[in-house]
Amino acid sequence: MPDSDTGAPPRVVLVTAAALAVALAVAVAVFALTLRSSESADSGPLPLVPVPAPFAGSPGCTTLLGAVPTELTSNGTSLKVRALADPAPPATVAWGSDDPLVLRCGLSRPPELTPTAALRLVNKVQWLQVPGDGASTWYVVDREVYAALTVPDSAGTGPLQQISDTVAAKLPARPLRFS
Repeated sequence: MPDSDTGAPPRVVLVTAAALAVALAVAVAVFALTLRSSESADSGPLPLVPVPAPFAGSPGCTTLLGAVPTELTSNGTSLKVRALADPAPPATVAWGSDDPLVLRCGLSRPPELTPTAALRLVNKVQWLQVPGDGASTWYVVDREVYAALTVPDSAGTGPLQQISDTVAAKLPARPLRFS
């Protein structure tokens, strides 16, 4: 026996309308996420705070920065070199968009480098890790110049390995200096 006419739309119409509303909401959410993702990738030059780099113009920095890769791989994602906003710090390169990796060359000896500091050997390069809030800065400590790679905690080990390969290939190892 058919439902009595109560003036309400049939159940099929209500279910179809609800399903269409949910599908529309999902489509809008996916579109917004895609738009935000593409905007962040094209967010323009990266502004960086300058840090003292008294040896930024050294031949070692020129050699190193001339050899760094244009792309780094982090957790399977390719990170391209990012343009730096003017005034750009000297001897600095960055990769990625949302949470970039930053390599600075020509720095002074890090104060954390002491005879008892824990160092890590990565692909023939000695590094000193200085943990920070949401990122770690890794200092090359066994070459003619000090360089630092700041890596977000979310990044994998790939960028540190790739930069180590470049450092090892372009800058000869030297004994550690503590003064």
